[in-house]
Amino acid sequence: MSSLGSFKAYDVRGRIPEEIDESLAYDIGRAYAAFVKPRRVAVGYDIRLSSPALAAAVKCGLRDCGSDVLNIGLWGTEGAYFATFAGKLDGGVMVTASHNPPDYNGMKFVREEARPISADTGLREMRTLIESGRLPAKAAQPGSERPLDIRAQYLEHLLGYVDVARLRPLKIVVNAGNGGAGLIVDELEPHLPFEFIKLNHQPDGTFPHGVPNPMLEENRAVTAEAVRASRADLGLAWDGDYDRCFFFDESGQFIEGYYLVGLLAESFLRSEPGGRIVHDPRLTWNTLDIVRRGGGTAVLCKSGHAFIKHKMREVDAVYGGEMSAHHYFRRFSYCDSGMVPWLLVAALISERGAPLSALVGERMRLFPASGEINRRLTSDTGAILARVRGQYQAAALTIDCTDGLSMEFPEWRFNLRGSNTEPLVRLNVESRGSEPLMRTKTAELLKLIDG
Repeated sequence: MSSLGSFKAYDVRGRIPEEIDESLAYDIGRAYAAFVKPRRVAVGYDIRLSSPALAAAVKCGLRDCGSDVLNIGLWGTEGAYFATFAGKLDGGVMVTASHNPPDYNGMKFVREEARPISADTGLREMRTLIESGRLPAKAAQPGSERPLDIRAQYLEHLLGYVDVARLRPLKIVVNAGNGGAGLIVDELEPHLPFEFIKLNHQPDGTFPHGVPNPMLEENRAVTAEAVRASRADLGLAWDGDYDRCFFFDESGQFIEGYYLVGLLAESFLRSEPGGRIVHDPRLTWNTLDIVRRGGGTAVLCKSGHAFIKHKMREVDAVYGGEMSAHHYFRRFSYCDSGMVPWLLVAALISERGAPLSALVGERMRLFPASGEINRRLTSDTGAILARVRGQYQAAALTIDCTDGLSMEFPEWRFNLRGSNTEPLVRLNVESRGSEPLMRTKTAELLKLIDG
């Protein structure tokens, strides 16, 4: 029996078939149609074995309510975004569970212009429609379904972010994690001067080499080793639906997403002086310093793609970034893409004639960071945050609760927040130029959190 507990803050996600099955997927299609009232909807699905059947059920629910379905087939999440905004459609549904284990699946939803639908902007209403049995009856005139092939238009859009003629012949390790990213790399390959060393390249919903989640340290070694073994210029890895892109420098060192936010912000401000850059509260000092130096305006926003996208539209930001490796672009309808960032970074390496380590190394020394550390909850999130706040508030220069608890001191700061999707608290710590201080304070906080 499926469960409405699969409705989360930003999407629908759960175990197959206990929490999500084809019957619920059909009802979700009907609920989406009732809430959005779309005339034309793009529907795509990721490489999971359960995805085609769930997508078929969603499409059936949409058609039965009179909506026309444009089937984009096997894609990453950004394919549904692109189809919706580039095709001027009324909405999009992507069947995916991103980096979750193979027995999970889920769905992400957007409306016109690829505007996200989250718990605050429609998911709660969709759940209520299903829960109360107030789903619409079958339409007198059911909707139609046809394939939509936007691949060529999408590739042209991606290549529009770089001057291909100025790219150097870089050697790049690409680890798709048996997700969908390899399909796009293969289609971009003939247009680029790069040599790709491909790892776990073929899509495989059984994930034979483990769940594609490069945020986990244990998943990074294979990419790092391949970079060193092949003497590559750059290493890349993606999660399953490739809406997040992770970077390794020429020595195989993993580069925290935080420093990529600063690098890309700097790049955009060179072409658009005075532009607005949206960032999350977890790690901030490097981004703030770069945006100030570049003459831009930094805009703080709560973590999470729905919040970032809304804020970007509100302030018309040219770029937005989260340290969790989500990167958002005005030209991509303010949506996140896992393909645009690495093209931009490859262009920067080519343009400056410097390796990635040189592009971010000084920033890493100026603002050393812990990276995100997760702790499973042993008590209520609020109680943990209150305990930490009580310990440090007397010495804090600033206290901010935009997203969890952020506290700043003269030479270090931290953010502690509860996860929106798991029973975890997440900690990030940074300092001004002192890695020993950052490590000392991180250990101090973890001891306090663990009780």
